Amino acid sequence: MRYYFRLAELIGYEPGTNKRPGLIKQIEEETKLDRHLVSDLLKNKRKAIPLDALSRLCDFLVRHGFVPATDLPGALFAVEPERFWGMLAERKRFELCLGVRKSREPDLPGALLSAADAVLLGEMLNGVSTLGGTSQLLEGEPVLPTTGEGQPAVHAAQFKQSLVWSPGQLDDTKVAARALSAYTNFLEISHDHSLVCLGSVKSNPVIELIMASVFGSTPYQPNDDVAHGRDRNCPLFLRYRDADPHPKSCCAGMQLSANESSDTPGIYYEVSDGSWECAPSQGNEDAAMVFFVHREAQNRVEMVIGGFSGRATRAMAKMLRSQPDNFWPPSCICDGTRIGAFVVKFQFPPDGEDEDDLVLLADLPEKVEVVTLDHDVIQRRLEKAVQYGFLDKRPEEGEEA
Repeated sequence: MRYYFRLAELIGYEPGTNKRPGLIKQIEEETKLDRHLVSDLLKNKRKAIPLDALSRLCDFLVRHGFVPATDLPGALFAVEPERFWGMLAERKRFELCLGVRKSREPDLPGALLSAADAVLLGEMLNGVSTLGGTSQLLEGEPVLPTTGEGQPAVHAAQFKQSLVWSPGQLDDTKVAARALSAYTNFLEISHDHSLVCLGSVKSNPVIELIMASVFGSTPYQPNDDVAHGRDRNCPLFLRYRDADPHPKSCCAGMQLSANESSDTPGIYYEVSDGSWECAPSQGNEDAAMVFFVHREAQNRVEMVIGGFSGRATRAMAKMLRSQPDNFWPPSCICDGTRIGAFVVKFQFPPDGEDEDDLVLLADLPEKVEVVTLDHDVIQRRLEKAVQYGFLDKRPEEGEEA
């Protein structure tokens, strides 16, 4: 959760207007605080405030009758609703899509979900139902997104879970057909709705369809033969490990481009100068990603979230609980479409625990870095992408594909 400083709200100051002119100078003179500090606090720009400055501001508020002394310093701070969770929670329908594997044991028929995805699933449900724990922190004030009638929208009116086969579990045609059915069923919903796909293209083929639709690609058609990485349709590229499943993908594979090597497994992303950097997944380093597209005109949100490995997925789940603000605001806003694209780099301590126990835990990385993809990198691709082009090319009933 994120806290913000309410000084401007308490004294009725509106930055950029002529309302209450001379107020900054008055506070500066009475509190003996630096003018730039006062200005930054009124605009909520400071990440830290000295205790001495906080005390002087409290004295000023009491002296002028803005706030009773018994309400300070608490009245100066408020919880800002988590917009990352709010984007999902304010939809009428919330759908989670997971890839599953076939059981190989005759005594356990059916489909199996990975332990890491189950941990991530739990955090997604917790976050969207409680707004990341901020829903009940302000008494008497709605901190949740509101409906058109101004009433707090506590959570989606309908929750749904859809399962698709992970690549390699059935014939490729059947895997793709099931994924397309789940995705088109979601798109055909008329009211506002959200779809969150957990995992990666290695485990969840609906992710392939989302990335292809946003960036105008043909799903399951690799871009590996482009001359340079900047020519790829998607600004994100998942480089498989040798031992991984290798489903054909528009945003994954073994080669970034015909002229650029990508020997290290992990998540690659384009930076502002057109070059590509890697969030590796090897040794004590691992990677995850968060990607969402919010089409405001359709009241529709599509999200992809998951780790390169099970370890990264578990760490990602823990991060969602404690630091969802790392994934807001969106990376790019273009023609009413909000795109958020984030790569998370994890650095874990050297192995020292039993691997059998690690699969049940949310690993604690020593270092975490969140990279927000560059606005221009995304916008350049959006401008030339044909939204949902591959859906328009589906054969009519009775025609050959």
